[in-house]
Amino acid sequence: MDFKNTCRASLSLFRIRMAEGLQYRVSAISGTVVGVFWALLECVLFTVFYTYSEHGSWNNNGMSLPQTISYVWIAQGLFVLQTMSIDGEIMGKINNGDVGIELCRPMNLYTHWFVKSSAGKLGTSWIRSVATVLVGLLMPAAYALGAPASFAGLLCFLLSVIMAFVLCSSFAMLVTTVRLNVTWGDGPSHMLLLLSGILSGTYLPLRLWPDFMQTFLYLQPFGGFADIPAQLYIGSMPPSAALPAIGLQCIWSTLFIAAGRLIMNRKLKNIIVQGG
Repeated sequence: MDFKNTCRASLSLFRIRMAEGLQYRVSAISGTVVGVFWALLECVLFTVFYTYSEHGSWNNNGMSLPQTISYVWIAQGLFVLQTMSIDGEIMGKINNGDVGIELCRPMNLYTHWFVKSSAGKLGTSWIRSVATVLVGLLMPAAYALGAPASFAGLLCFLLSVIMAFVLCSSFAMLVTTVRLNVTWGDGPSHMLLLLSGILSGTYLPLRLWPDFMQTFLYLQPFGGFADIPAQLYIGSMPPSAALPAIGLQCIWSTLFIAAGRLIMNRKLKNIIVQGG
């Protein structure tokens, strides 16, 4: 299939999968409730830590309490982009032996699964994300999502969110290719997904980690899931630093895609079709 037809097929598949995802509105509502509850819990905990820390040590970490609370809401809004498990439909094909059928399609298997996985992720997640952010804006002042630090920061934030979606999708496909042709369980994929969640800044803002780890936390790929966009929004990362940070998201996305394609091509040479 040539490039033009591949793009056309990818767009059609993306639209179909998005439409399927929009059918699960109840799931989006329940996800929003969980996200709001978790964000409020974190806001209360951080308020206690900032207020009662010894000698005000929590106020000297590069993020004020209002910035941290805004970070929490943004991180919860972006949490839905992250992969907690391999796409259910793709996982079913791997376990049931339908990969052989997938290989009969004229479209490249990696491209096909990448589009399907990313569209499935975005189908309901954007509803939950927008709803979570809106609830954050309507909260009482002490626990509310604040306005962007600047208009330039808002533009950089939006661009970084787009790259975060690409980065999350490319990492999801990397985990999927690692799971492909594995007959002894989901251990490796689960460990990769857990590691990405911890290092994304969703559970604890990366600025609050020890100082000696900050260089590593900035350069590692998973900060691009939530930490970089959130810091651009709250202003702890100025717009002048946006270009290298977003460039880092692009670099890791490219590396994940290249690694995913390489692993898939090698595994397909020795594919074991399971099930029957």
